Order: sequence, then C-alpha cells, then structure tokens
Amino acid sequence: MKQLAQKLADGRPVVVDVPAPLLGDGMILVQNYYSVVSVGTEGATVRSARKNLIAKALDRPKDVKATLELMKRQGPVQAYRAVMKKLDAYSPLGYSSAGKVIDVAPGVSGFAVGDYVACAGVGYASHAEIVAVPVNLCVKLRPDADMRAAAYNSLGAIALQGVRQADLKLGEKCAVVGLGIVGILACQLLEASGVETFGIDLDPRAVEKARELGFNAQLRQTPGIENEALNVANGIGFDAVIIAAATSSLDPINLAGKILRKKGRVVVLGDVPTGFDRNPDFYPKELELRMSCSYGPGRYDLNYEEKGIDYPFGYVRWTENRNMQAFQELAYRGKIAVDSLTTHVFSLDDAPQAYDMILKRAEYFLGVLLKYDESKAPKRVDVNLRDSSPVDAHKGKIGYAFVGAGSYAQGSLLPNMPQGDLCEPIAILTKSGVSALRVAEKFHFQRVAKDIDDVLDDPNVDLVMIATRHDLHAKLLMRALKKKKRVFVEKPLCLTLDEFLEIRSLFASLGAENAPKIMLGFNRRFSPYSRYLKEALNPNLPMAISYRVNAGAIPLNSWIQDPVLGGGRILGEACHFVDYVSWLSGSAPTAVSAVAIPDPNALNDVVAIQIKMANGSIASIGYYANGSKSLSKERIEVFQGGLSAVVDDFKRIDIYASDGKIKTRKGVQNKGQATMLDSYVRDLKEGRDTIPPAEIFQNTLATFAVLDSLREGKVVSLAETKEYE
Repeated sequence: MKQLAQKLADGRPVVVDVPAPLLGDGMILVQNYYSVVSVGTEGATVRSARKNLIAKALDRPKDVKATLELMKRQGPVQAYRAVMKKLDAYSPLGYSSAGKVIDVAPGVSGFAVGDYVACAGVGYASHAEIVAVPVNLCVKLRPDADMRAAAYNSLGAIALQGVRQADLKLGEKCAVVGLGIVGILACQLLEASGVETFGIDLDPRAVEKARELGFNAQLRQTPGIENEALNVANGIGFDAVIIAAATSSLDPINLAGKILRKKGRVVVLGDVPTGFDRNPDFYPKELELRMSCSYGPGRYDLNYEEKGIDYPFGYVRWTENRNMQAFQELAYRGKIAVDSLTTHVFSLDDAPQAYDMILKRAEYFLGVLLKYDESKAPKRVDVNLRDSSPVDAHKGKIGYAFVGAGSYAQGSLLPNMPQGDLCEPIAILTKSGVSALRVAEKFHFQRVAKDIDDVLDDPNVDLVMIATRHDLHAKLLMRALKKKKRVFVEKPLCLTLDEFLEIRSLFASLGAENAPKIMLGFNRRFSPYSRYLKEALNPNLPMAISYRVNAGAIPLNSWIQDPVLGGGRILGEACHFVDYVSWLSGSAPTAVSAVAIPDPNALNDVVAIQIKMANGSIASIGYYANGSKSLSKERIEVFQGGLSAVVDDFKRIDIYASDGKIKTRKGVQNKGQATMLDSYVRDLKEGRDTIPPAEIFQNTLATFAVLDSLREGKVVSLAETKEYE
C-alpha cells in the first residue's frame, strides 16, 4: 500500500510503498477514503524538519540535553546512533481520517467489515491507504455520511473539547483567538449551542473566510480591537476566550485577559505560552485558566486508547470517543457546515505538493484533504528492496528476520549483528510498515514482511530475532519454535508463569537434541569487563555479590510499567541482573527474597533483592528508580577468598588481590551486545547453546520468584515451591 511519510533529516514528505499495518488486539483495519492535513500541527512539523541541524537543535533543547546525557553515560557511538535513528526514520504524517472497515480483530464488537468509520490518533489515522486503529479511536458513521466531512474527526473532537472546557451557557458570549480549522470549528460549535462568537486572527484571509461563513471577526491589528471586542460583549467582557492559535507570543493570553469579564475563563486549545501578566487583568478579575487536552478524557491513557477500556458514563460523560460521536452527529444533521472548510483536495500521490503550498503560503488555505481511490482495495503485500535469494543461496550463512525494531533494537542489536560469511538479513516486520521501511533500507534487509506468517513461512529465514513489546514475546517465541526456527528473544522471555510453563513444555516436547536453539538477550555476561572479572574468580569458592542499579524513573503511563503490556520493571529489566549474578557465581538460584519501598501504584521499582545460590554464594541486587541521573547506572562489587572486585558501569574494572595489588582495566562502555550476538550466531553454526536453556529457564523462574516474594512477603524457595519444579 501507499503511505505519506517524512524524514526528520530533511523534512521532505514522500509517498512510499509499505506493507499494511498489522491488525493488533482491539483494533480495526480501515481503508481510507479521505484524510485531513492538519495545516497547523503538520505544517509546523514539516517546517521544523526542513531546518538545518543547528536550527533543529535550537527547536529541541530537551532532545539535545537527552543526547548529551546519553553521550556521557554510554559514549559517542550510542549517542550518534540515537540521533541518526530519529533523523533517518520515516515518520508517518496525519491523524484524522475516514473510510471503510476491511478487517476486525477477534473479540472486537460494534464494528464489522463494510462499516463506514471516522478515525483519530497520531500513528493510527495516518495519511495512508490502510490504517489500523484502536476501537476507542474510531466511531461508526451512518451509511450515507459525508466522508469528506467525517474525515475532520480529530479536529472536530479537539474543537469540541475546547468548547466543553469553556463551559458556556445558552446566550453567553465567547471570543475565539485563532481562526484556523480548529478555531472555525469551535466557532461553529459555539453558535450551534446558542453562544455568540467573536473571532480574532492576524491573517486578513482568515478573517475574511470567517466572515464568509457568517461569523463576526476582526484582525488583531485593528486599532482599538479590545474596545470593539468589549462592545460586542455588551461592555462587560466575554464569558470565555478560547485560544486556538499557535505562537510563541504572549499576546493571545494577555489579550484574553483584557477582553474577559470578571471571573471569566481562558481555555488554551492551541500551542501558546501561558506566562500571562498577573496585573492588570488576571489577578483583579480572578480569571480562570483551563487547558483543553486534545480530543478529551481518555487521551494519552494507555488503558483507554490501546486496551479499549472505557470510562463509565456516570462519571465521565464526554470521553474522546463520545466527543467524536457528538461531532459526527452534528455534522450529519447539518448543525455545523464542516465541508465548507475545505479549500483544497489533493490525491495521495500529490500530497507533497499540499505541504509545499502550506509552507510557502502563496495562497489561502483552510481545510486540506487527501483523497484516496476507494474503488480498488490496496494490496497487502510485502515490499522487496532487493532481489530475494533462492533458498540455497546463503552458502552457509544464517538468514535472519527481525520482528520488532524499536529504539533498543536499532541502537544495540541491529548494528551489532554479525555480517560477512555469518549472517544475511532477510526480512523485517514491525507494527507499522513505514517504520520498518527505513530499518530495512538502513540495515540492508531484502524485504519488509507483511505479517508474522510471512516471516515464519519463509525458508530463507533461519533465525527469528524478537524485539517487540514484552507482551508478544511468549506468543511469537512459541510460534517460531513450532516452525522449527532458531529464536533470539530480547528479554524478558515471557510475562506470566503460565506462559513460562507452556514454553518449557513445548521446548521439552521438541526434544533437547532436536529443539531449535533459543537465546535470551542477557548481554551483560558477555561484556569484556564481565569476562575479565570471571577469569579472576575461583570457580570452587562461594562469593558475595552486590549489584546496584540506579535505574531511574519511568513514567507511570509508560507501556513498560503496564502489567499486561510490559510486565513491570522487574520482569522487564531486573531479569538481567538476576541472570548476571547466577552466571557470575556459576550456580543456580535456590532461594529468593525481596522487599520494596511502598508506593501507591505498586510499581515495585525501588526494590532490594536477596538471592541464595546452590553453591553457597549470595547476591544482593538493589534496583532503584528513585536516584539521581548524575550517578552511574550500574555498579557490581564481588568478594571472594580475600579478593575484591568492582565493575563500574561496564566502563572500568578494579580487582583488589589479597596481596594488596590492584589490577585495573578501563575504556568505553561495553555491555556485551556485539559479543553476545557474534557468539550466538557462531554457536548456531556449530550447533551449540550460547546460554544453555536450563539457565534461561532457571533465571527466568528466579525473576518470577522476586515478584512472588514481594507479593507474599516471604522467602521463596525454588526447590520447594511446586510451580518452580
């Protein structure tokens, strides 16, 4: 299918051929008929992307700061990879569209193939022939709905939420500052609800368009504009001002203060600063400042938008989905003239011309639509970047496919995959075809796959590299094993004990000798600092290990913190450190206990873990999300038979011998990813296990035991607990 995207490096919108997006749980697949270009938001995005690198940096001070911090922690190579990943990636454009349902995920109710729908959401309702959208970001349309008008879905919901935040009653008056699409839609919604409006804008053409549509509007530059506005408001001031402009100026917020009545409300709908002058308006009038969050309640809530968990009517009357429904009903009944906003319509192939027009501003525009050819269904096929080799063309190479290619995969796995006579990149599959395309180009994959069956049924794919979100790991691993593919899973192995037992049972049923080789992304044991440390230790003596992790905080709404999608940080990351202490001691964990600082969300990301090993070794893991970023992330201390050793963030190791001598090695940070992948591929060619499956299983179980100990408040014995047998 075709999709519009841009690269941050040059900001050039291009129409690319990509596979259709994957139909995830709780989603519907939609063939777009129309999508709306948000001339404000998308225009600003493209304008910023077309700037040079220095200007880009000035526009993104937070990104620059994060890059400098990454360089300090992990070195220039990782920082460079992180920057280039952003610059080179294809970013989808668009977030408001309408079309016809062509597929529905199992378990989804309320939608059927053939329904007409309006869609919303960045990364979902894109400018593409086919989009995959979660159900709470879709609304069903009437069979005879105007699809052009319906495509304004997102923008209409944004405007409607702003009107709701203004909380105006019949007969009250409202000024709207900024007469772009959202501002004009807000005016229409206000007038439809019996509120008199007064529009203000800097652009004479915008003011003229508002007047053509029947609204009272004036230029901001008009002499005495404040007095004229007050006259419209009967001399007492407006009940509310909705700011739908986008600017770095404080003028809109201060203008609002001047034309509001006492105890009036300012609703910030656009991207404007709020550092208003306290006097002479905001303080004496006791004005109220309200923010309007996008489409409404539910926005940016993972449970609502991705999992489809709705808010009850009795407590949240107007969610983002109900705002969309209300907007579509008003448009259908002709209460608002949505299609009167459309000034330009482009085909998808001509979409780059639309952005050129928006940036040059050579002519007036308001609503800009992209039209798709709905007479034929787009083909849902893979995309070949180079000729596919015959099955026997690898000549001893291992052909691999990546399923998932997020930040970690692009920064630490893909660049370190062995090449030459060892490996051949075959296929890449990600949730979004447009994201997969650039990864395929950059890392020289033969093709972008259309779905997981396309990967697993490919005889050229010997090895499947799973780097998706954690909730898919177990499912994909088992499907790959059943297809007799070798599998690398970026940790964790799975998120539930039931999944673990199913994986272990499947692996056993395949037979220890015949089962495909599996590998988990426990890279730290492959660091040269780790190998040097282990060589210095006596394998016959027990040791005491202290592993401190200054993990840093992750927001509550991150998918990593979600127990279903990410499993939390113990399963998602602390499994690394459980594996490490087991490997370093050369022995399996036998007992685990853990305590965590209580927190209202039960994140368990400030936790102290104690582990006893079968050979008498002991380990303590301190996983702390409440520390300072200025401290190094990881520090390992080991004590054994008069010897002490310290590994500092995998940049330096100091070994203190019993005779007082100190051996030191230091260099750039190296957490072992390259060595891990090279060892794994070479071991595959020789038929060896890089990490024995028994170790993968035992250390995964020990991580589950950490959660059990936290939940039950006791020591968990892996030998005596039935589930761990």
